[in-house]
Amino acid sequence: MNLYTAEQMREADRRAIEERGIPSLQLMENAALAVVREVRALPIPGPGLDGPIGWLTADGHMPTPEEQAEFWAMRRRSAIVWCGPGNNGGDGVAAARLLLEMGWQVKCVLVGDRARMTPDCREMERLLNQAGGVLEDFDPAHKEQYMPFDVAIDALFGVGLCRDLGPDAALAARMTRWATGWVVSVDVPSGIHAGTGDVMGTAVRADVTVTLSRGKPGLYVGQGAVHSGRVVTADIGIPKDVYPEQTQTVLVDREGLSLPRRARDAHKGNFGRLFILAGNRGCTGAAALCAQAAVRGGAGLVTLAVPEDVYPILAARCCAEVMVQPLPQDSGAVLELARGCTAAVIGPGLGRGERAEQLVLALMRGLECPIILDADGLNIISRHIDVLDEREGAAILTPHDGEFARLSGCELPIRDRLGAAAEFARRHRCTLVLKGFRTVISAGGTCVVNPTGNPGMAKGGSGDALAGLMGALAAQGVPDAPILAVWLHGRAGDLAAQDKGEYGMTPSDLVEQIPYAIKELT
Repeated sequence: MNLYTAEQMREADRRAIEERGIPSLQLMENAALAVVREVRALPIPGPGLDGPIGWLTADGHMPTPEEQAEFWAMRRRSAIVWCGPGNNGGDGVAAARLLLEMGWQVKCVLVGDRARMTPDCREMERLLNQAGGVLEDFDPAHKEQYMPFDVAIDALFGVGLCRDLGPDAALAARMTRWATGWVVSVDVPSGIHAGTGDVMGTAVRADVTVTLSRGKPGLYVGQGAVHSGRVVTADIGIPKDVYPEQTQTVLVDREGLSLPRRARDAHKGNFGRLFILAGNRGCTGAAALCAQAAVRGGAGLVTLAVPEDVYPILAARCCAEVMVQPLPQDSGAVLELARGCTAAVIGPGLGRGERAEQLVLALMRGLECPIILDADGLNIISRHIDVLDEREGAAILTPHDGEFARLSGCELPIRDRLGAAAEFARRHRCTLVLKGFRTVISAGGTCVVNPTGNPGMAKGGSGDALAGLMGALAAQGVPDAPILAVWLHGRAGDLAAQDKGEYGMTPSDLVEQIPYAIKELT
């Protein structure tokens, strides 16, 4: 799914209004209808008929279940709508009017300078007044009047915000969570940068974000993905052909992924030879997980080359399908061992000593097949970035944020993961897989955002499994192997969480779920 920047959204709006003659008020009304549709679908909390009551009837007795049911049936649902003076605020004012007309109790609040209201926002205020509602000015001195409500609708700012929220807007953003059942944001949670997902000072934390017409990158990366909750993309009547066909950011769509069928007469040589350089004293688990994930990823032959002193451990620990080899002493002999492979994984648990450094540099210079660099392979290359720049064959780097900071010299936290990944991949002519919540894959100027995965994967060894799976797909020559590997890895993690739970699942559980994730795509 293509994701669109604020500039692209503004241009699409302009073309729809000026070139196609679609009234801007109609687009605003459509946006409000979409928001109200999601608000009305929310399960509004209330005490259960057999739970604590907390109130008595007029004659002082505890209400019967029938009396409770009658009370909750008669009770009007309530919403507070926080509006800015711009068109995003106009969407909110229109939503307030629609809810009012449907019998809801509605409080509509303007946060900002009334003199700066857009013409469309003013027109929606006029229609609200006609329906018996009022757009009140925000009064920070009397906060108690803004709670409690069943739903808070955040229509403070839209995609155009590129600065920190002012004091009143920041207070209103925080108040959306005060004594409120649900928070629904219009287009983008206020305070979230629509392009990067960065929090600009303070931001609304929504349960649902109704994004208008098209998805925006900031809803799916960084803190924006945390603050957006469930994202619903609403069609508001802008024609499809006013949008560019291609964008710089894409959200992985399961429907667009597939793996090729295997030929009936295939043999192991048809599915690639993967070479893995990994493992060291105290880090044998990383090597084992990497190799086992590669086997589960379908590689025809998997060779795991490890230091001689840990060879007995890994020979016994790895599954029978992995060919574990002790590393020759001569770097040239190691290169010969790897030369027949169709892809290589370098780094999991390897260590950063002089011997490891010699091997990494020799393989980077001597192998023409795709190389996946992970863990200590990345740490070594960060000291020899020129070797990466000089390499002719494909290089796929899989850093987490800390490793990426060492590679690129950027500061932590990374405020613009999309921009940082794209710039590094362009500068060093590689594919960058920036791991973390909503992993970003960048190559050739495009960033791909992965939606799968869960917090249960935040355990040592998950990244090693990803490197092995990615190596297996690359060895088989699968198109877009990094994107597929990241999606499958996250999906396997989701399946493991369904089975074992996020607390108790392990990277080994994830590896065991890889075949089932693959099965969904074949």
